[in-house]
Amino acid sequence: MANRIVLNETSYHGAGAIREIPAEVKVRGFQKAFVCSDPDLLKFGVTKKVTDVLDEAGLTYEIYSNIKPNPTIENVQTGVAAYQASGADYIIAIGGGSSMDTAKAVGIIINNPEFADVRSLEGVAPTKKPCVPIIAVPTTAGTAAEVTINYVITDVEKKRKFVCVDTHDIPVIAVIDSDMMSTMPKGLTAATGMDALTHAIEGYITKAAWEMTDMFHLKAIEIISRSLRGAVANTKEGREGMALGQYIAGMGFSNVGLGIVHSMAHALGAVYDTPHGVANAIRLPSIMAYNAPCTGEKYREIARAMGVEGVDEMTQEEYRKAAVDAVQQLSIDVGIPKDLKEIAKEEDVQFLAESAYADACRPGNPRDTSVEEIAALYRALM
Repeated sequence: MANRIVLNETSYHGAGAIREIPAEVKVRGFQKAFVCSDPDLLKFGVTKKVTDVLDEAGLTYEIYSNIKPNPTIENVQTGVAAYQASGADYIIAIGGGSSMDTAKAVGIIINNPEFADVRSLEGVAPTKKPCVPIIAVPTTAGTAAEVTINYVITDVEKKRKFVCVDTHDIPVIAVIDSDMMSTMPKGLTAATGMDALTHAIEGYITKAAWEMTDMFHLKAIEIISRSLRGAVANTKEGREGMALGQYIAGMGFSNVGLGIVHSMAHALGAVYDTPHGVANAIRLPSIMAYNAPCTGEKYREIARAMGVEGVDEMTQEEYRKAAVDAVQQLSIDVGIPKDLKEIAKEEDVQFLAESAYADACRPGNPRDTSVEEIAALYRALM
């Protein structure tokens, strides 16, 4: 069996990297941008950092901002119509996962109109053409959507999120500029940062993991664990570290999948509109403990990457506990809630568990599970 790696064609890293966008646009012969960005980023002038660069270079664009934090089928449908009316020939996605996921879905449907029914994109859709070229500019250090072949859309009618996996949706250019992340509030920085750590840890222990992705994931765990506290405090070093760490995590998990932390978080987001990073962060330590028996020696390396000392002298039980404890402490230090008491309701647990079990991330979990066990995992934090 061959292991496949799919990455961006081009990526730029570092403060001020958005200045590279005009040169890429011109050399590729693009004419007009369809800028996907959410209303809050427009309101607080974050999107303007990029559009100012476009204005200075004399590049034309049109802005689309009907994007919710957990983007919906309707957001995609209106985005497709807006793109068709705009005369654009490429997309610039500015924001977190919501903006980039919306852009991916719009770009795929434009070039593969037979998938105009957004629900038909769920899972591994057999699209035939690459999506409209996307330049992705993340404003959060978490989702790594700029380097992944995944996107997630919310079906409001059915109260569920569905994961789409398509090599045709990956942005051609990723611009990871830590200055674009400097205005993130502490809570969002913490939540998206813990999402990135979840990507790295789940990707490292997933059933499809192999040497190359292990390399990405362990380095991402190391960088994120030493950078997230500083990023929440808005230090330059912390922001730059998280910008890089989350991208490296994306290089890995995009190619090998995730696990039930994400499956359970997707269900919470669909039912309660819970921020994805918060849902992941609350679940991560307890699911790590649940998965531990099926992870071999990997938790020793997670603990080492998290900065735990003396792991080589620990027993398997000790280093597994040390890894979970290190993740739990980081979560506490950056202000993540400890449980789901303010989020989940008992009457929804069965539906949540069934949704999580049906989620595309669940089969990659290192430990085989069931609807009943997932329900118990929800209740344990309620």
